[in-house]
Amino acid sequence: MHVMIIGAGTGGLALAQRLTAAGIEVSVFERDLTRTDGLFGYRVGISPDGSRALHSCLPPPLFETFKRTAAISPRYTNFITEKMGELFVAGGPEDADILGPVDPEFTERSVSRMTLRQILLTGLEDVVRFDKKFERYTQNPDGTVTAYFADGSSATGDVLVGADGTGSRVRKQFLPHAKLVETDLFGVTGKLPLTDEVRALLPPKMLRGVTMAFAPKGISTIFHVMEFEWQRGETDPELVRAWPGLTFDNTRDYVMWGFGSHRRLLPPNFMDMSGPELHRLVLDRTRTWAPVLRRLFLLADATSCFPLNIRTSEPVDPWPSTNITLIGDAIHTMTPGLGVGANTALRDAELLGDNLVRMAALAGIADYERQMHGYAWEAVVKSRERFDGNSIAHKPVIGRLGLAGMRTGMRFANHFRPLKRKILKADARNRDHARQAD
Repeated sequence: MHVMIIGAGTGGLALAQRLTAAGIEVSVFERDLTRTDGLFGYRVGISPDGSRALHSCLPPPLFETFKRTAAISPRYTNFITEKMGELFVAGGPEDADILGPVDPEFTERSVSRMTLRQILLTGLEDVVRFDKKFERYTQNPDGTVTAYFADGSSATGDVLVGADGTGSRVRKQFLPHAKLVETDLFGVTGKLPLTDEVRALLPPKMLRGVTMAFAPKGISTIFHVMEFEWQRGETDPELVRAWPGLTFDNTRDYVMWGFGSHRRLLPPNFMDMSGPELHRLVLDRTRTWAPVLRRLFLLADATSCFPLNIRTSEPVDPWPSTNITLIGDAIHTMTPGLGVGANTALRDAELLGDNLVRMAALAGIADYERQMHGYAWEAVVKSRERFDGNSIAHKPVIGRLGLAGMRTGMRFANHFRPLKRKILKADARNRDHARQAD
């Protein structure tokens, strides 16, 4: 079997690792010019589901490298107002009894997107072909499929996997009826070094957690501190020092923030604005916020800011399975509402990879698609429920009432243990499907 994968993103590379380890011939075609291109985005949260998938797909030394190069695991999830008022806090000793013991092998982790990509590329140097912009495919009479690229080249294999992200060309040809939906929400992300000054600014729970702030007009932000023990020599085993991908990695301790707002509150040319222009926009829209948050926005490197158009897939009915299939954002783009987009792509890679190793190609693809239509669309729907421009928080008049009601509900849940237990267990099941039987 020769499997062709279009796109060297998280899901595509994880799938390539799984198949290569099993001795299956794999070719990955990536439109980026080099190994270090296309690394937009700073932090990705890897859930227990995602960790299990990586454990399944990666050789043991690379999985160990993944664990060692991840940031210090977040201890708290904080929800606050733009004035730093506490709404809801999960984590810490007081909540340890709610979720019970956590398997340290498959705990929550935060990793730099750049680092994760370098780990996934390690060992695939002869498998991934860069500067290959996919244009179309044809299905041949002998049951094979041929992919054509912008440089005039082509490749033929037995299976074609579209792992080419939200704008997937494979999906557009294979499932032309599959739609991407505008949420009317847009974002800006920025990055600043975790200096002594920044460290001193942050309250303890913010320093050791993920923090989300909810403000009037539906504006929301996220802050995440990324500290890497291995970079300070505290956890620096030989496997990390010898890891070839380290040559390509330049991450250091940092704070990432993301700013989200509705389309109607942003300039018409938002997606074309430069980093410095976006930086000034965020500073303008947060003038009345708490000084600590203002300082975090101000200290960001303006050139690190870039715009995001937050879209989502619309669930589609199952289709007849063939030797062409899709994984990750190529089929189920989702909003950041649940924070499981990358983890769902890894789950796809694990399932499809295992199936192609154990079964005939068509049977393996059919079984993968049957299961994916369940868990992936559920995640898409839930993610949109939590992050949608049509929600009451974004309405011009009643939005303030909606915000006040949400804040009151979160404060109540934070102090009413039975309700808090229910919320935390439901969220844990979204990120760790091994808990479904609890």
